Amino acid sequence: MNPPATLTAGYIASRWPRLFHMAEAGSWPSIQRHGLRSTTALLDLFDVHGPERDLVEARRRPESVPIHHRLYGTAWIRDNKPINETVLRRTLVGMTEPEWYRTLNGRVFFWLSEHRLDRLRSAPPYRARAHDILVLSTEELLRAYADLVELSPINSGAVHPSADYPRGAGTFRRIPDYDWKARRRVAPSEPIVELTVPYLVDDVARFLIDVATR
Repeated sequence: MNPPATLTAGYIASRWPRLFHMAEAGSWPSIQRHGLRSTTALLDLFDVHGPERDLVEARRRPESVPIHHRLYGTAWIRDNKPINETVLRRTLVGMTEPEWYRTLNGRVFFWLSEHRLDRLRSAPPYRARAHDILVLSTEELLRAYADLVELSPINSGAVHPSADYPRGAGTFRRIPDYDWKARRRVAPSEPIVELTVPYLVDDVARFLIDVATR
């Protein structure tokens, strides 16, 4: 199928029929019960507030962080080691650093390609650990969430020392507002890098194709 002039949910589903999400090993039973939650939604569920919450939600996390709840047990919030804070300050546009971290933590992320998933799995902090890998139907998820979905042209959770492109207020765009023409010109093989859903996918089992620990 040739790329359309205007991006649509139908085209996304046809070109990238599967979405990929990596969670901590053993997370799937909790995800089934409570939905696939952003960091913000997980902190809400676990009643984490005050300074403890700010340390997790509004700052860089050099290591994964456990949170605990008397009913829900323990959950792990992944580190964001790939963020170089010096480069982030230089390239961030339209928001403060805490606002950027909250923007990232307020959404559920999916890769549109398995090679992006594999790059994450093979990164040094994660390659020695097993993870729950969720594969979802893009068509089914977009049927329910297309009006909420926001897309990113970059790996928003990685800010490398050599990065020179801006990020911030305009990074995440809804499907009708995504700069599709420019992205097709600049990166025709990967015009969309991330598909995100703000806050929560509460019925993720409806869209599931496969889940495996590997």
